[in-house]
Amino acid sequence: MRLYFKYLSVRLRSVMEYKSSFFLTAFTQFLLTFTAFLSIDFLMSRFGAVGGFTYEEVMICYAVSYFSFAFAECFFRGFDTFHQMLGNGEFDRILVRPRNTVFQVIATRIEFTKLGRMAGALLVLIYAIGKGEIVWTLGAIGVLGLMFVGGVVFFTGLFVAGAALCFFTVERLEFLNIFTDGGKELGRYPLSIYGKEILAIFTFVLPFACAQYYPFLYLSGRSDSLLYALAPLACFLFLIPCYVFWRIGLRHYRSTGS
Repeated sequence: MRLYFKYLSVRLRSVMEYKSSFFLTAFTQFLLTFTAFLSIDFLMSRFGAVGGFTYEEVMICYAVSYFSFAFAECFFRGFDTFHQMLGNGEFDRILVRPRNTVFQVIATRIEFTKLGRMAGALLVLIYAIGKGEIVWTLGAIGVLGLMFVGGVVFFTGLFVAGAALCFFTVERLEFLNIFTDGGKELGRYPLSIYGKEILAIFTFVLPFACAQYYPFLYLSGRSDSLLYALAPLACFLFLIPCYVFWRIGLRHYRSTGS
């Protein structure tokens, strides 16, 4: 961890060399959060509720989805841009260093500007908590924390799987955005509104519903199942096949010669 914080410090000092650029970019990310929120606001202002969920409840789902995705982009961006490392030969240097490859990929790319998007999502969450009717006990706060953690783990797993695929394709496949950005966009609303088929896919294939929908049912009092409250932990299981795929790709790696 000491080495990681050293990397973190170096990256922060480097971006702060251009303070105006950093703060303007972070502020732009902050505004993008509210731009995306406008579509929800227009819809909910017209209909009042969607799928039986109130405006404030939808705002909580939105905040969890966007914060989790932004956090994963901020601190695990190296996997999302891994194809660049393969193309320019940077990954060859990583392989000859006496450190774990996963750690080095994580440490090579940290997007501090995504803090602006996280700040926007948190403001939406604070507003929803103040206006909503959920009773915030210690248990409810714990479940909300698990939702954030589960979402970060889920999106990180997708980034790892996408990076592993680059071992075979070299270039990043754009269809992966269907699951990364697409998952974030679907997470604006409780996943049940998209139908049973979509909910099943995001439960048993890509377990984002375990981080968003099922614990939210517990949080909002629609279910008292402890399994729903602990469902975000299933996202850690999702990391296992993603990491196995990474190891398989690593064993088949051939340098591009760059």
